[in-house]
Amino acid sequence: MTVPSSIARVRTPPVRAVAARRLNFVAIDFETANHRPDSACAVGLVKVVDGEIVQTVVRLVRPPTRQFVFTWVHGLTWKHVETADDFGRLWPTLAPLLDGADFLAAHNASFDKGVLNACCAAYGLAAPALPFRCTVQLSRRVWNIRPTRLSDVCNALGIALNHHEALSDAMACAQIVLAAHA
Repeated sequence: MTVPSSIARVRTPPVRAVAARRLNFVAIDFETANHRPDSACAVGLVKVVDGEIVQTVVRLVRPPTRQFVFTWVHGLTWKHVETADDFGRLWPTLAPLLDGADFLAAHNASFDKGVLNACCAAYGLAAPALPFRCTVQLSRRVWNIRPTRLSDVCNALGIALNHHEALSDAMACAQIVLAAHA
């Protein structure tokens, strides 16, 4: 899948070299088709090595059912994903991005961790053993930002966001982590 042209060029906040050298993580964001945690229909990943964004990936995912409840949130329908790989075929191609990462970062990490674990379980795949760090909690702790919806945090930090587009959301999470370590 190509990145939609509607995604604004994202500015990376400056990061001190000493703090940045220690940051090796992957920011991840899932969009789901419906209320089932194994209904991932899109995933975005942003790999950070030594405090630098080195790779971005966004993929559509064919969920196990055709039921789409959250089209109003992310704009995706069955027509968008019907020819995409299911999670069982897709994840083995994405999992190598986690090599060398110390943690996964996500906004409201319990959601994305739940989706990742449910999708792995549904296809008999081992879920990554990496810990998750939540940018909601990070935003509250470092800047006392409230409310902490991703759009609010990005607005407060001056981070461009095309909310509910998986790569844009993952990129925003990566930038929040980087800004917190600046």
